[in-house]
Amino acid sequence: MKKVILASASPRRRELLAGLDVDFEVDTKNDFKECFEPSVDAHRLPLDMSVGKSHGFHRALSEDEILVTADTIVIVGSKVLGKPHSREEAVDMLRLLSGRTHEVVTAVTIRDRNREESFTDSTMVTFGELSDADIDYYIDKYKPFDKAGAYGVQEWIGYVGIERIEGSFYNVMGFPVHRVRKLLNSFLH
Repeated sequence: MKKVILASASPRRRELLAGLDVDFEVDTKNDFKECFEPSVDAHRLPLDMSVGKSHGFHRALSEDEILVTADTIVIVGSKVLGKPHSREEAVDMLRLLSGRTHEVVTAVTIRDRNREESFTDSTMVTFGELSDADIDYYIDKYKPFDKAGAYGVQEWIGYVGIERIEGSFYNVMGFPVHRVRKLLNSFLH
């Protein structure tokens, strides 16, 4: 039996992987520095980050271990939104998303000692107009500083603000579980 390691601090990824009835442990020790050149194609960025996190894992994998890493970004127009570093930045991000359609791109890398595979998944999300009061309430109550684009689709802002989703809802949460399961099963069997 192989042991699955989720190398992510995201509580949502933990919840979603657990929802697949997969036994796993979480180990977030990593030497990878998340930085990128502005000239990098935005659609390639999550893949580069996910692979980097996989290779930055703090130790070699044993023969019976499978490592899972992931990265999610939000693209609106030509701008890439990661996690906000301040309340001000979160406000700016949500104002930018208000009344617009944006793309959520998540990349996942799964590897063991003999094999490595990655994929990306993309979902289009449309927000209705968000008032400054809505934005302030959401940020102050939910503190979305650990979320790409400064929002969680499964939280209040998703209930009141999202008008349409084209693609995987779970991808917007940061982990396209339908594709994770398929690829992970190929490593487990």
